[in-house]
Amino acid sequence: MKKIKGRMDESILVCVYYGPNGERLIQRGCKIANMMDCPLYILTIDPKPFDDMDAEKSHYITKWQQLAELHSADAFILKDNERRPVSKVIADVAREKNITQIILGQTAQSRWEQIAKGSIINSLLREVPFVDLHIISVSRSLKDEEGHFEKGVRAYLIKDGDHYRLTFKYSNDVEYEGIFFKDLGTDFNNGVFKFMKDKKTLQVECTDDVIKDFKNVDMAPEFDEEDEK
Repeated sequence: MKKIKGRMDESILVCVYYGPNGERLIQRGCKIANMMDCPLYILTIDPKPFDDMDAEKSHYITKWQQLAELHSADAFILKDNERRPVSKVIADVAREKNITQIILGQTAQSRWEQIAKGSIINSLLREVPFVDLHIISVSRSLKDEEGHFEKGVRAYLIKDGDHYRLTFKYSNDVEYEGIFFKDLGTDFNNGVFKFMKDKKTLQVECTDDVIKDFKNVDMAPEFDEEDEK
């Protein structure tokens, strides 16, 4: 049985898109909803029918459904086979559920803007002008269960031949800006550099100030419901 919420004049809608930031957005929405003791809804939108989604997308949807149940969200809403602009769909759900606050991730906004060919934020401000919008930036932390890394610091990448070199001073030669997490117990700049490329968040290995390729290093463990309890 769902807990009866104390406040019904406030209602939170978390909009998630495929990627590692979805879990963080849901947790942020849960925190706000718990503080306000109000309803929480989780929404994702896809132009393809659910049956045509690949294994990766299906995995994310299953994970989000588990998180919704775990955090006693009022509903997980999947709008599949959806041809309307993303902002229209979000606005319709907001009206239907009497939403007062919408949480949207920076990476999801970027990806959905590519699909919608326009600014989601501006569209939502027109569609639902009396709803508060929360845009959550890319996480400045790293999933580090074993404590292998120092606290992240701002850093930059400069092209150097066929690779990139790490620097901590901004210059006109900088191509990427991000956060560097140094390995504990090393005198050299070995670790993980986290940044955005092509509107996606990447975590790449850095060895002795050098990044040789942009192969993503997935630091997040598989979701386990027992770990969330």
